[in-house]
Amino acid sequence: MNTRHLLRAAACSAALLMFAGCATVKPYDYSNFRAHPPRSILVLPPLNESTAVEGTYGYLSTVTQPIAELGYYVFPVAVVDQFLKENGMPTAGEMHQVPLNKVAEITGADAVLFITLKQYGSKFQVLNSVTTVQVHANLVDTRTGTLLWDGDGMAQQKSGGSGNILADLIAAAVVQAINSKSDTAHQVSRLANTNLFMSQSVGLPYGPYSPQYQKRP
Repeated sequence: MNTRHLLRAAACSAALLMFAGCATVKPYDYSNFRAHPPRSILVLPPLNESTAVEGTYGYLSTVTQPIAELGYYVFPVAVVDQFLKENGMPTAGEMHQVPLNKVAEITGADAVLFITLKQYGSKFQVLNSVTTVQVHANLVDTRTGTLLWDGDGMAQQKSGGSGNILADLIAAAVVQAINSKSDTAHQVSRLANTNLFMSQSVGLPYGPYSPQYQKRP
């Protein structure tokens, strides 16, 4: 079983984490992708629609690895972020307005990945907490403006009660204290990426630097 199948199996596991998208879905239409197959992808900092101010860069730092593992050259996200800021685009919203032809001219990137962060962070109740990351992504060809691929990814990590109210109250307080000092959603982001990029029927196809490239849809 290859890495992608293992990741797919993990994404559909219901032991501790619940993922959207594990049900049978209609196969994705990859016609545009096949017409303009990219070799290199430039990822922009995501638009953050969540209430977590740390969401944009907390999530962004998890994106490069899964795309690279699928067989693409991914431009270093920190370098791209700094370059755009130095050229008059200090926010993700302004970066998402960058002319695609300029991206192709300056960087040579074949495609740009636009990401919208729908949810990012933890919600606490009396005896439990839920950490959720939900994203939408559009991959666009830099030379034609064609939408090559789009997808949604979501992951949740839950902490539940044991039935002992006192113990659960103490545990919930400890979890909330830990989560307030750390970015729990950062790890959940990696699981959301598995569901976004690795989905067998609607995920991002293998790129030219993957040994699985000939198996692309």
